Amino acid sequence: MFQHWNKTTHEVQFYITSLASDANKIGSAIRQHWGIENSVHWTLDVTFHEDESQIRSLHSPQNFALLRRIALNALEREPTSHRSIRQKSRRSAMNDHYMVSVLVASLPNYSPLL
Repeated sequence: MFQHWNKTTHEVQFYITSLASDANKIGSAIRQHWGIENSVHWTLDVTFHEDESQIRSLHSPQNFALLRRIALNALEREPTSHRSIRQKSRRSAMNDHYMVSVLVASLPNYSPLL
């Protein structure tokens, strides 16, 4: 239920699940899913300005969305710099050595020697 200054609206959502019929458990799973989804979307928008993108033709929007998510995952996996994703992104754009460390950290068999 959403309340606006002059009216109240209701929204209904349907979910398919294999969980047992336990409202608390199902509600928790739904909130966890949307928390992750909203967090990733917010990070992509703040760091890469995804909502402001004017890429519109053919498959370009999907391709660039995939590239942004790959970049986000690579930046999150880089362990040496304890900074925000935005700061890591800017640093990797200005420092080739740091960019290589981000790319190496995104390799599947990478394990940091800390």
